[in-house]
Amino acid sequence: MSDYATLRRVMVDTQVRPSDVTKFPIIQAMLTVPREAFLPSDKAEIAYISEPIDIARDRTVLAARTFAKMVDALNVTNDMLVLDIGCGYGYSAAVLARIAEAVVAVEEEADLAAEAPGILSETGADNVIVHEGPLKDGAPEHGPYDAIILEGGIEELPEGIAAQLKEGGRIACLFVEGRLGTVRIGYKIDGHLNWRYAFNASAPILPGFAQARAFAL
Repeated sequence: MSDYATLRRVMVDTQVRPSDVTKFPIIQAMLTVPREAFLPSDKAEIAYISEPIDIARDRTVLAARTFAKMVDALNVTNDMLVLDIGCGYGYSAAVLARIAEAVVAVEEEADLAAEAPGILSETGADNVIVHEGPLKDGAPEHGPYDAIILEGGIEELPEGIAAQLKEGGRIACLFVEGRLGTVRIGYKIDGHLNWRYAFNASAPILPGFAQARAFAL
């Protein structure tokens, strides 16, 4: 049986810290949350690899480096309400729960959304609400949010998601353009998002976040 605590430390020491993520709350959360608990049982042994891990059709757990850098760039603090879109079984929400005041985690796959609350509770993440519904709709009834993070790639951001962000809030998106991906942080100022480059990464596009393709004869 794997020594998961050791694997978590290796993940943080080889994937997270070398990526210039040094904030103590992020490091401590990623050392604490048992990533293997938020994966299908047949994927537990690969919980700490450096690549995204498939957990369902069109659903992945982001690479630790990518996720940690997104949270770091958002500058999540313990007085913030965070919207986590595409939470899967809840790993990202569990990490954020140890950093933020509260988390609303959105998942549209019924099986994942049904299992996530139990796993979150078992791992001590009691300040998370799991909202089942289309990822592209977010969870407006619980907002507005201080920060929003999307657990996958996007080609375009629906206006309805941006509308759920508080004035002065921040959103982290991984924009996919061809084979390349760029994480940008959007700052809501005077009702509009102002985007700043953060870093390069890659991930599959989330359902509902692909750009509409024009029909051609």
